[in-house]
Amino acid sequence: MGARISGPAGQDGATVEQNADINVTPFVDIMLVLLIIFMVAAPIATVSLKLDLPPPVMNEQPPRDPVYVSVQEDGTLFLAEKQTSMERLAADVCAATGRGDACREERIFIRAQPEVRYDQFMAVMNGLKSSGFDQVGLLNEDID
Repeated sequence: MGARISGPAGQDGATVEQNADINVTPFVDIMLVLLIIFMVAAPIATVSLKLDLPPPVMNEQPPRDPVYVSVQEDGTLFLAEKQTSMERLAADVCAATGRGDACREERIFIRAQPEVRYDQFMAVMNGLKSSGFDQVGLLNEDID
């Protein structure tokens, strides 16, 4: 689209094209200045702390295998692959941990088949709790 303008040098009625493009040069200049400011300010903003961490302590004992108590559908109990009973459960767990009197500090995992009744499962948990085993974990295994 042309605009009609009249000029001083006798150019009356001459058509001049208008430029609708945005001049991005000032924008680029401002962005470069901001980039430089942030590049200079970023190292100043980092804070360094002096940490005095203790050296790592190597554990002399290798990690033990966890103890699993399995409750079957018919109520029978297994400690790993060995069958046990409610009366012998605490003694068998202590024998399986191999820690003697400190066996009650070990974590015991209980897993049960999906068909096990709630009262059977809770009897095992309560039996371990009354025997002094406070660290009891429950396992849930996905069955596909």
